[in-house]
Amino acid sequence: MSVYLGETGVGTVVDTVDESTDSSEDLATAATAPGQVEAVEAPEDSPGHTTVSVGRMISEAREMLDTRELSRTLFLRLAELRGDEGGAEHTYVRDTLIELNLPLVRYAASRFRSRNEPMEDIIQVGTIGLIKAIDRFDCNRGVEFPTFAMPTVIGEIKRFFRDTSWSVRVPRRLQELRLALTRASDELSQQLDRSPTVPELAKALGISEEDVVEGLAVGNAYTASSLDSQSGDEEGEGSLAARLGYIDAALENVEYRESLKPLLAELPERERRIIMLRFFSNMTQSQIGEQVGISQMHVSRLLTRTLAQLRAGLISEE
Repeated sequence: MSVYLGETGVGTVVDTVDESTDSSEDLATAATAPGQVEAVEAPEDSPGHTTVSVGRMISEAREMLDTRELSRTLFLRLAELRGDEGGAEHTYVRDTLIELNLPLVRYAASRFRSRNEPMEDIIQVGTIGLIKAIDRFDCNRGVEFPTFAMPTVIGEIKRFFRDTSWSVRVPRRLQELRLALTRASDELSQQLDRSPTVPELAKALGISEEDVVEGLAVGNAYTASSLDSQSGDEEGEGSLAARLGYIDAALENVEYRESLKPLLAELPERERRIIMLRFFSNMTQSQIGEQVGISQMHVSRLLTRTLAQLRAGLISEE
């Protein structure tokens, strides 16, 4: 890499990358020199031809160095104002640190770009983690703030997905159990060359088979399907509600059953028992007679009279 220093500072930077050239020295020279940097192409016939926008690299490097230095200064000042939480200067320094380190949040949020959540929501959650990291950071420990803050920001984002991604809220213990079962299932599938059984999963994780079944069932709560969702088949079978629904044959008799309940309660004990044995236990008249201690003919007469009484009660209600 070569750097041309013109009258107004750095003129052009870009050349063929050569292993014998100390490119770090060139970049340092360009970064400390005044003026603007323009990116130009090396000759096409040069070996290892590469076009690099060094101007952007230097600009980002300068901003990073300036941000770190300013953050370090602000953290030292914030430490001096620990006893004045809520004061105007403390609030100003804290807010400035948050604004300076927002690029860190955007970088962490970009790792979750494939999720279905809006990026603005992920950045807001990551900003909460950034604020927590700023409040806990101790600049005297010799650790750079980005190194300290990144686990907190990512942890806050992961917690957000853990708490909001599930269609049905389940305890954290079961969420972690499902993740452990997924990892164990993948490992055992590779070892056994087949899907592992419940006892094998229980032995691998050192838990009971009941816990394995519960953890596997929890996976059904992660996503939910809309009843209005259409079938993915080309033929098309309508919505999910249309495919799941069916006609209940007993639905028409619900009204009659509810109307019969008070009428049955008014019957004498013997007649009510005969009705229960005949229509709910599906016993014949002879079997009912043996149960009640009367003849089959007597059972027949009692059934005829009782049914007529119930029928008359239903008609009178209508």
